[in-house]
Amino acid sequence: MIEKDFDIPFISDLALHEKRIQQNYRPIIAVHKWFARRPGTLFRGLLLSEFANGNLKDNFYKAHNLNKLKIADPFMGGGSPLIEANRLGCDITGYDINPMAYWIVRQEIAHLDLEAYRKAAVALQERLEKEVGSFYRTICTECGSPNAHVKYFIWVKTLKCDECGMTYDLFPGYLLAGNQRHPKNVIICSACGELNEVEDRKKLSCCHACGEVLKISGPDTRNHSECPHCGEINTYPKPSNGAPQHRMIAIEYHCPSCKPNHKGRFFKKPDREDLEKYEIASEAWRRLLPSFVPDDEIPPGDETDRLHRWGYLRYREMFNDRQLLGLELSCRTIAGFKDEKIRNALATNLSDLLRYQNMLCRYDTMALKSLDIFSIHGFPVGLMQCESNLLGISNGGKYSNIGSGGWSNIILKYDRAKAYCDKPFEIRHQGGKKVQVEIRGEWIGEHRNTSIPPEDRNVTLHCCSSTFADLPPGSLDAVITDPPYFANVQYAELMDFCYVWLRRLAIDDASGVFDKHSTRDENELTGNITMERGLSHFTEGLAAAFVKMAHALKEGAPLAFTYHHNKIEAYLPVAVAVLDAGLTCSASIPCPAEMGASIHINGTGSSIIDTVFVCRSTGSVPRRTIVSKPEEIAGLVKEDLYSIRKGNVNLTHGDIRCIAYGHLVRLAVWNLRKNWNVGLLASEKMKVVTQAIDKLGGWPIVERLLSDVLSNIPRYQSSIAREEQEHYGGKEDEISF
Repeated sequence: MIEKDFDIPFISDLALHEKRIQQNYRPIIAVHKWFARRPGTLFRGLLLSEFANGNLKDNFYKAHNLNKLKIADPFMGGGSPLIEANRLGCDITGYDINPMAYWIVRQEIAHLDLEAYRKAAVALQERLEKEVGSFYRTICTECGSPNAHVKYFIWVKTLKCDECGMTYDLFPGYLLAGNQRHPKNVIICSACGELNEVEDRKKLSCCHACGEVLKISGPDTRNHSECPHCGEINTYPKPSNGAPQHRMIAIEYHCPSCKPNHKGRFFKKPDREDLEKYEIASEAWRRLLPSFVPDDEIPPGDETDRLHRWGYLRYREMFNDRQLLGLELSCRTIAGFKDEKIRNALATNLSDLLRYQNMLCRYDTMALKSLDIFSIHGFPVGLMQCESNLLGISNGGKYSNIGSGGWSNIILKYDRAKAYCDKPFEIRHQGGKKVQVEIRGEWIGEHRNTSIPPEDRNVTLHCCSSTFADLPPGSLDAVITDPPYFANVQYAELMDFCYVWLRRLAIDDASGVFDKHSTRDENELTGNITMERGLSHFTEGLAAAFVKMAHALKEGAPLAFTYHHNKIEAYLPVAVAVLDAGLTCSASIPCPAEMGASIHINGTGSSIIDTVFVCRSTGSVPRRTIVSKPEEIAGLVKEDLYSIRKGNVNLTHGDIRCIAYGHLVRLAVWNLRKNWNVGLLASEKMKVVTQAIDKLGGWPIVERLLSDVLSNIPRYQSSIAREEQEHYGGKEDEISF
């Protein structure tokens, strides 16, 4: 059982490594972008702890076939729990209200003829090379070759002055590239736009072209800008001006001829030919009658309102003409493939490619690469944008690419993802080295024709709310899920960016998944100001889904789910949902779920630690874990800290807070389970849970009791000393429920 056999240090160590470079551990996630994917190692660990006999650490690297088990996920999202269950041989059933989630999981699990896919991908790339390849070539400033490959075009937004009517650039700063991955700092001259390479940013000289003193800081900050022509102070953005205009200011390129003898990257100021090529591409786009480029309006929303403030009214306005030309031609080629699975695979590729092929991407001045539009789980509109090479740049026969954001990058990732389905592996860490261990006998998918006889597995996916699930009572062996976290990410608003393209290109006659014009749904479980969805709405929806799943579970079978949030109020729906479902929380287990270096987490007080809540209708719990005093809860938290730090996790204040929240919620559910009133309004139920948490002391008191731990957090580099929790009875003393 999970409560007894889950190995926190072992799985924490694996999960932490996985989240640092998740595509190396679970290549299947590269089928398409989805947000906040939890580590597959965690769900593999949960399933093996529950259903495999023996030690988890030993079982983890062995093949298993749990072919008689039925596992469901009511909020499948990117599909991690279902993929792990499918790989172990289970029958799986998944639900998600978002059409993009449904589509992504379907493509992850769908059987694909990889050789046929590879041939089609090569044909697509060859055709695009003929049609638009010249638009991504530039003249090398070192050797004069006209066939250097552009990696990235860098653009700056422009503004028309309210007073004099002149158009000028909006520069937040002039540093194009830092010297972390290039020998010198590359600085754009504020006067002539020439690129200058400088050793020390603190000792700036004059521009080598015009003599102007170089600057790092730009004049345009806090939405105010002084016109360089007349001195008028203008404000931006201005929705009435329409979508922003841009000017090309720099190029990073790759010259195969020079690279062997060249240190660092290649940068240049766009020359006349570079600018002319863009105009030719723009004219070609204007002459084209598009069949696939969407003309959908961008609806209001918590995230999309930022786009409206910048004057974007339609999704197509988020792309420049060269990008629109290449994407339309890509769609036309893909639509020409007769094999439906090949077409759908390439359509999925194009949908994923979009996040790099738009004018909201930014250039990372330190990493020297393009940051995709969803790098911070929103729609970030900056003053400088990055256009990636549509085709991508293959790195010879090394099965790798130079730069990011092109077709060759997306195809390579997809190829590896589907190859992983046929031959999944795990990573074992031995003496500081990573060893790839193939798990022979396991596979991912609904069908495998390489075995004798061919094998099939039951895979049932529903594009609808799990509150509409109609599963027979006692039919499920487990429900494993990563549910929505209240008010965290507006998945539907973001995924519409891809969906409006995908629905025009992909084929899905059976499910009708593309009948909707948007992935948004009034029943989506997330806080959303625009749609007036608050905590009560979230609570009601989560509870309804849990009730459905609990009804379908076998007696005593687990409903296990991951959760974390910065605020205890966001945990109240979790407690209500568990209680409404007639379940008891038998364990709260910490495990790394995010990467601290992620752009949307780095530098914040957010936690990277999830609590895995394990819930059952009947069973038993160790008596020592059922406590009522704040100091006892603090003791349980310290035990968890000891276990998770044995997994080499460096914890923060936010991590410890979320671990404590897990125990407070678990104990509140335990104390309320016998006299729970399902008939109360959601708001009243949350008040009851709040009172139960307060009765336990709540986070403020537990926090004070953990002050010795919290005060030393910044200095922790090794495991903390374990402080034993007082035991109530023998080692096996348990309380039944």
